[in-house]
Amino acid sequence: MSNEATTDGTAAGTDTTAGTIASYIDHTLLKPEASEAEVLKVCAEAAEYHFKSVCVNPIWVKTVKTALKGSGVLTCSVIGFPLGATPSDVKAFEARGAVLDGADEIDMVINIAAARANDKGALVDDIRAVAESVHAGGAILKVIIETALLEDAQKVLACEAAVEAGADFVKTSTGFNGGGATVEDVALMRRTVGPGLGVKASGGVRSLADAQAMIAAGATRIGASSGIAIVKGEQGSSAY
Repeated sequence: MSNEATTDGTAAGTDTTAGTIASYIDHTLLKPEASEAEVLKVCAEAAEYHFKSVCVNPIWVKTVKTALKGSGVLTCSVIGFPLGATPSDVKAFEARGAVLDGADEIDMVINIAAARANDKGALVDDIRAVAESVHAGGAILKVIIETALLEDAQKVLACEAAVEAGADFVKTSTGFNGGGATVEDVALMRRTVGPGLGVKASGGVRSLADAQAMIAAGATRIGASSGIAIVKGEQGSSAY
């Protein structure tokens, strides 16, 4: 059975051997000091290993889109990153620009303060503004809820808001604000959003075993800068 992800991120199967897991992985380079040479190296790796996407900061979207042309690898960017503490209309503007530059997928950070205040209405408004902007450009939206900063009830609230606002995925972490993905959080997110949305596990996924555990818990995408180590069955050393 194939493990190729569907458009909304749900998996068509559970084949997660080292040889097949690449299609789950967003090969990621988000450090602020990343150079063009480093970005191009990540693109070449993604094309070689057939990762699902390359995920970069917005300034690199055009570079990545050009480098990946014809490879079948998607271009992904991050919005409101890594704090989520910018106004929703600014996030929507930033997302629109990234999509116009060629991003196929957008990973946005929510208003974390609203989640901690249990303000679902504010979360829905924040996510919907970006979702409408992203979808208008034909791209998909992943919503980073930053699990390390939330209690379980707040994680559920944020996931429910993402569903209500029309997001395509929920995602665990930026990797910049404390802990990353856990099996428990991925399972909680999957139970909350049901089968219709993708769940992306990111932050601290550094080995094939890590990735397999996340997928078994309900993840349909893996965000990692250790993608090559994962597909080789080795142990990555990156913090993300």
